[in-house]
Amino acid sequence: MASGRLILSSGDPTVDRRIDWARALLEEGNAADAAELLTEAVARAGQYAPGWFLLGEAREAAGDTPGARVAFEEVLALDPADTLGATLRLARLEGEVAGMSPAYVRVLFDQYADRFEAALARLDYRGPEVIDAALADACARLRRPYAFAHGLDLGCGTGLVGARLVDRIGMMEGVDLSPNMVAHARRRGIYDALVAGEMVAFLRGRPAREVDLVFAGDAFCYLDDLGPILTETRRVLEPGGLLAFTTETHDGEDVLLRATLRFAHARDYVRATLIAAGLTPLTLDPVSVRKEKDQPVAGLVVVALREG
Repeated sequence: MASGRLILSSGDPTVDRRIDWARALLEEGNAADAAELLTEAVARAGQYAPGWFLLGEAREAAGDTPGARVAFEEVLALDPADTLGATLRLARLEGEVAGMSPAYVRVLFDQYADRFEAALARLDYRGPEVIDAALADACARLRRPYAFAHGLDLGCGTGLVGARLVDRIGMMEGVDLSPNMVAHARRRGIYDALVAGEMVAFLRGRPAREVDLVFAGDAFCYLDDLGPILTETRRVLEPGGLLAFTTETHDGEDVLLRATLRFAHARDYVRATLIAAGLTPLTLDPVSVRKEKDQPVAGLVVVALREG
């Protein structure tokens, strides 16, 4: 399997048919028969990582945790870039937290880009409105105009949050791991510059004290440790600059890898990590910006200040 690229066929039509049948069985809830069929498939096409990945999913659904672990480990051996996200599945099996590979996030959103906004509409996504309201409130409390000279949109996606805030920002730049998402954002014509790249690396390449706003809508839920992104955000913010973002949350401690393979950050963890990075929390409010299976997903809207 080529690094960072998803191969959709094993090269053997018989194997491909068995994998399709197994996927249908798994969707019907027949995980045991799906696993049996997939075991035969990978015996014929042992170098096909997606077959092993589906076998891991089937074994996990059938309650065969050791077998699932073997399958996901084989995926990583075949694809060290981890395009399919096997590291996350292994972490879930162990009840642990692990970071997402850039290759996994890039492929996920490259495939998703064309239907991204329609999917969010079905989930009642309201991140742009929530961030807009939180920034307006923070600026009012700080007795400063709700206007910024230079803003950075982290994990900009197709530009939904940027489109909401563009009239408040003199110069706006965006970054997203997915080139296809960046292409959609570019069509909006609202960004002065767009980059396909990883958020933390993007910030590390920027001068210190360069901007007065950094924002991220529904992007930090793809980061396990918020420390690096918050530290780099403080560095690029000028004194008095603001950070605004949303993330998913939970009632426990620290960071949780949810079944959706998105990270949820506990409120106390977010507060402590902001302070450790040198940022002053202004807003840490509970809010839901999307639904899953028609149920609101617990989240936070955060606004923080670089004071000095």
